[in-house]
Formats: sequence, structure tokens, C-alpha cells
Amino acid sequence: MRSPMLPRLAALVTCGVGALSCAPLPPDPGGPLDVPLVTERGEKIQLRRQIRGETVLINFMYTRCSGSCPLTTANLVKVQDALGERLGRDVFIYSISLDPAEDTPEVLAGYARDLGAKPGWTFLTGTLDDIGRLRRSLGLFDLDPSVDADRTRHSGLIVYGNEATGAWSAIPGLADPRRIVDAIARVSRGAPPAPTR
Repeated sequence: MRSPMLPRLAALVTCGVGALSCAPLPPDPGGPLDVPLVTERGEKIQLRRQIRGETVLINFMYTRCSGSCPLTTANLVKVQDALGERLGRDVFIYSISLDPAEDTPEVLAGYARDLGAKPGWTFLTGTLDDIGRLRRSLGLFDLDPSVDADRTRHSGLIVYGNEATGAWSAIPGLADPRRIVDAIARVSRGAPPAPTR
């Protein structure tokens, strides 16, 4: 059965760096976020259980990307620095590969090391089907199946939220790092996310 939230979630793919606002995401009450993934350390996790009660940022990327990924990832390094000691304690970043065939845990570990990713920023891989299901459940897909299947044209949005408070939204991956940190602070407190500008 098609979810009544799907058109609202699909609207997220139209949000970009210059967007006036992005639709807030609803909390996920069921299973779409409960996908099995593997960390860059080779640990198997269930994402839904991993993020329970946490404030998180979730983005999709792949290590051989030459489009928006390197810019978004570089911006997340700035977010990591701006979070300081909150990263790994109050806020967690999850970067999920769109190219699981190439991005093995070992490749992701090297990528994370080269970036200087600190504890609290986890790189994940899994099956293409599970990653696709997760991406669609977060609203990060294109309504045109041929565009959606082309990972080089994936959304540059970061989904952020707090599973415990149910506050979810999305922000362009190239937004000012301070804006991203401020948005995270709002969902950490349970306040509704402000529209991104």
C-alpha cells in the first residue's frame, strides 16, 4: 500500500541549496529505518536500534563520487568540528554508501581515516536493496525511476532528527555548518525544526 506521506516526502528531493524550505520528515513508526547495515569497522547493526534516542544526521554518499559527495562530506567535516565534544555524545553522523559493491567496510574505514572523521561519525554499507529502501523511507528519492537509479544524481540533502522526540527534517548538505548545528540543536531539544532558508 502506498503511504499517504509519500508525496510529502518526495517533495524533499526538490529542496536544494537555494530552497526556501524543506518539508519536515515524520518519525518512522515502523520498519523502514530498521535495515541491517555494516559499519566501517565491520560491525553489523540495525539502524533503527542504533539511532534510538539519539540526535542524528544521515546522508548518502559514495567514496568514488565526483559530484556533490566531496563537497557535502567536506562540509560535514566542518559540522563535526563545530559540534566539538557533542559529536559521539549528543549527536551522531551516519554516512551511508550508495555504492556497496565498491564501498566495503575496509574502503569506508580508509575514507573515514583520510577525512579525519572522529568517533560519533559512522560510515555504513549494506545491500543495495536495503540502502534503497532506507533512502526512499527518508524521502531522498526521485519520482523518475531512471533518475533515481542513477547514483550520480542523488540528493545532496542531509536528513536530521531525533528518534525520541520524533522531530525530523532535512537541510541542504552545503548549508552553512553553523546553520546545520543550530538545526540539530532544535531537534535535540524537541522543538520543531525551523524551515531552512
